[in-house]
Amino acid sequence: MSSRAVLITGCSTGIGHATAAHLAGKGWTVYATARRPETLADLEAKGCKTLALDVTDEASRAAAVAAVESAEGAVGVLVNNAGYSQSGAVESVPDERVRAQFDTNVFGLLGMCRAVLPKMREAGWGKIVNVSSMGGRFTFPGGGIYHASKHAVEALSDALRFEVKGFGVDVIIIEPGIIRTNFGEAAAREIDAGTRKLDDPTHPYGTFNQAVADATKGVYEEGPLSKLGGPPEAVARKIEDAITARRPRARYTVTPSARVLITGRSLLGSRGWDAMLRRQFPPPGR
Repeated sequence: MSSRAVLITGCSTGIGHATAAHLAGKGWTVYATARRPETLADLEAKGCKTLALDVTDEASRAAAVAAVESAEGAVGVLVNNAGYSQSGAVESVPDERVRAQFDTNVFGLLGMCRAVLPKMREAGWGKIVNVSSMGGRFTFPGGGIYHASKHAVEALSDALRFEVKGFGVDVIIIEPGIIRTNFGEAAAREIDAGTRKLDDPTHPYGTFNQAVADATKGVYEEGPLSKLGGPPEAVARKIEDAITARRPRARYTVTPSARVLITGRSLLGSRGWDAMLRRQFPPPGR
């Protein structure tokens, strides 16, 4: 192992924050990053080094990676965690919101991989951990844009895993299920911000989008599935397992909710899955 430096994106809250704190406590040299580094003060107190990083900005990506490489020789482990959920019926989400979703969840992740790979290949060792979602394996109504971005992360990771293995670099997908953070509330806010006003009576998806917002928030806070969730620290521990494994698996699911829903989607098939969802969401146009 040439470098124990871990560069983590999106550390201001949730999974990124928990992973940075956990790995620092386990002796890794952690570079915690966020668009606003002042949000990382408590991680700095826990032993993390902090950097400003906006994954959607090429210059910001290059500067953060260069800072780590200057100090450590290479990024030993990259954890691509930065991301968010843009929900809403596909037709109702404006193009600029779709592009913003992919800029963060897909193109930013891809840019980070490309930035760290030259030094990893040179060292003959490295780990790239891409935080996807159980939503990379199935799709909920009203989540088409977000799920599409996570499906893209899965595809990129599968291709990259094959392409860089011969250089000593492992690519690992983490698929969290329901994680008890502010994700549900934030996703509900994005529906309101990213579509026409929900109470507009002329909006053909208004009732549907509102139901998606309510259901998303409910799942993460009080619904039956929330009992199958877990804290962000569960993801942090799984990431540690993945980067310390001699032969890491291609995918690691986290929380029972991920295992139940991924398995259910596989067993039900498309018709069965759609039938189940019709009982959970009001179909638009009805």
